[in-house]
Amino acid sequence: MTQSERRLFLIQALFREMPEYSSINIPTSEQEQKILLRSLLNIRMPRPVSQEFLAVQDVYLQTETAQKGITDVSSLTPIRKGIYLWQGDITTLRCDAIVNAANSRMLGCFVPCHGCIDNAIHTFAGVQLRLACAELMERQGREEETGKAKITPAFNLPCQYVLHTVGPIVYGRLTRREEQQLASCYRACLELAGQNGIKTIAFCCISTGEFHFPPNRAAEIAVQTVKNYQLNTHNKIEVIFNVFKKTDYTIYRKLLRADL
Repeated sequence: MTQSERRLFLIQALFREMPEYSSINIPTSEQEQKILLRSLLNIRMPRPVSQEFLAVQDVYLQTETAQKGITDVSSLTPIRKGIYLWQGDITTLRCDAIVNAANSRMLGCFVPCHGCIDNAIHTFAGVQLRLACAELMERQGREEETGKAKITPAFNLPCQYVLHTVGPIVYGRLTRREEQQLASCYRACLELAGQNGIKTIAFCCISTGEFHFPPNRAAEIAVQTVKNYQLNTHNKIEVIFNVFKKTDYTIYRKLLRADL
C-alpha cells in the first residue's frame, strides 16, 4: 500500500466502526484527508480493533512521523550536565520516555484535531495508547489524581514509553497548593522513570496550556524539581525540557544558564 492507500483504508475502516459518521464525504486533498483521519482517531472510544487495522495504522503513523523528521536525543547538546533544552514536536523525539500532560480521565483528548499535547501524543501513538490507558483506569477504578503519574508503552512514537501526569488547573490566582501539585508531577514522573530503568526523559510544559499555569513560574518549578531530584538521588537520568513556543524556550534557557 502507498501512504495514500493506507489513509483511505483507515478512514473507511473507522467509518464502518462508527457508521454515524459514514455519510461524511472523503475529501480528495491529502491535507483534508489527514484532518478527517485524525478527527476520527480522536473521537474513537477505547475498544479492541482488528490486527489488520493495527498493521496498516502502525505503518501509516510511523511513516508520517519519519516524514516529519525524527530527532534523536543523542544528537542534542546538553545545556548543563544531565539537562537538555529542545524546541520541537515531542512526538518526533527519540528518547526513552516522553511526558504527556494528561487530564484526569487519562484517555487522551477527544476534541478533533485539538492543539493540546495530549491530542498529538495519542494521535501519533495510535489507538493502542487510548486502550492501554483505559485498561489502567479500569483497574484503578477512579480518575487520576493531580500530581501522580502512570506509564504505558509508546506504541508508534519514536520513544519507548509515555509517562502520563495530570497537572493542576489554575482558575484564578496561583496558589501554593497548585505549585506543590505541579512539582509533584515532575517528581512522580522522575520516580516512575527510575523504577522502570529509563535513562532519558522529555518533559513538556505541564499545565501551562489549557490548564493556565503561568509559564514563568511553571518553568521555575520544573527546573528546580529536576535539579533537586538529580542532586538528592544521584540518579544519572538525563532530562530534556521540551518546548514548542519560542517564549518558553527563552524562559527555560535563561533559568538553565542562570547559575552556570
